[in-house]
Amino acid sequence: MSTKIIVRDPLLGSRSNELIRFSVKGEHAEPLWWAKDDAGQAVLCQRLSGGATGETMFAAVVSFTGQTELVLDRAIAAGEAVDGIVEKTGREVDCFVRLDTGAFDLELCSGTAQGLGSSKWGIKHFKGHFDDFELLPSGNNAIGGFYGPFFTPENGLINPPEHTLVEIETVEKGPVLHHYRMNGTIPDGLLPELKGKTFSIDWLFAHKAHSFGRRYRVDDFQTVINGRSVTNKITVGDEFEGGPGKLVFDRFAAMGGTRYRSGDPYAGELVAMVAETVQQSTATSEKFNEFRDQLTDIESAHWDLYWRLFCKWEGVLSDDEIRERLARVRAAAHVKADLTERLWQLTEEPVDVSAIPHETIFPGPADKTVEFHSESGRAMVWWTSQPSGAFQIVQRRQSGWVNWGSNGENECPELPVGVEIKTAYGPFAEDWQAIALQLETPLVISSPQ
Repeated sequence: MSTKIIVRDPLLGSRSNELIRFSVKGEHAEPLWWAKDDAGQAVLCQRLSGGATGETMFAAVVSFTGQTELVLDRAIAAGEAVDGIVEKTGREVDCFVRLDTGAFDLELCSGTAQGLGSSKWGIKHFKGHFDDFELLPSGNNAIGGFYGPFFTPENGLINPPEHTLVEIETVEKGPVLHHYRMNGTIPDGLLPELKGKTFSIDWLFAHKAHSFGRRYRVDDFQTVINGRSVTNKITVGDEFEGGPGKLVFDRFAAMGGTRYRSGDPYAGELVAMVAETVQQSTATSEKFNEFRDQLTDIESAHWDLYWRLFCKWEGVLSDDEIRERLARVRAAAHVKADLTERLWQLTEEPVDVSAIPHETIFPGPADKTVEFHSESGRAMVWWTSQPSGAFQIVQRRQSGWVNWGSNGENECPELPVGVEIKTAYGPFAEDWQAIALQLETPLVISSPQ
């Protein structure tokens, strides 16, 4: 193995600020090096931990067309200035790190486990430098939470971002690459087979890259959700907010065409049960009275509040009352979900989700999807290394809440645990499919002998 590597794009196109990781011969102790590409341009290289004996691993960000070569040149001298990822002062009390990657300004938080929207862990602020538009201004929503099957009516819990703290460890940290790992324990719900489970999530952010990566790992589990066996599949949910009457994204599409059903009967059943519970429950606790007051205007209440009313962790209702009421919700929702009146539709055009009943669609299997804003062109593009079996896409204009969730109807999780997720953000509404193909197609790195 030499100190020269060849980087090739299998798509034979142009790549801009793509993260690569490679090994070279020799054990180099210096943390930062310069390499030169075949155009003579200097490329910053960050030494990574690990690697085989006699080799050194590096991370770099490259831009090229077709193919390029890098030759490791020299170690960076002490005090020599380099351009890279910058840490900034966070805005949230639970901020672990706020990064200016050169492409994004984002804040990664560890959560406060207080059961509120503001308690969530994940990315709680996010904006791209291309338009300086904040996708998560309030700190009450987050990118990166995961939900089902742990946070379903069957298990009597709501989302872990609100009820779980995560410990965040720094795996790599330098001007080229920041790699963080969240570790957490899922609180016990009602189902014995889902108790005592732990999880970890790896996050990767690279300098000037228009995408970031993540991977979720959860202890093995098997349960039944929505009447179906669920083994090691989860719901990952990315939230965005524009405020009442405003949507940060107003279209959804899947590569190859979007197959979907419109509307969310389960949501209607849950809202109806919330209303019935508020009016008829015999619960007398102070917390129940508090929730009843917050749910007086049920139409404008946050969706999380519906879930929290039936959350074992909150203690608003007894376990028996949660089971009895949600069993009725599930039974009614299962019947409605299987009626034939909601037809499957196939379209090559992006779906205007907010114009559809319940401002919700349930698309079928896909591994490359997008949500974008039709006027501004801003777009979030997702690629998963295995397809999610279904999605729940919400673009709710009344509250301004937008969601990308890897679940089917009745909160049934569909994304296999352990898959890689790459998410790109930028002015990609017109060319999002090309971006998605790049996310799917890694650069090929070789070292001449």
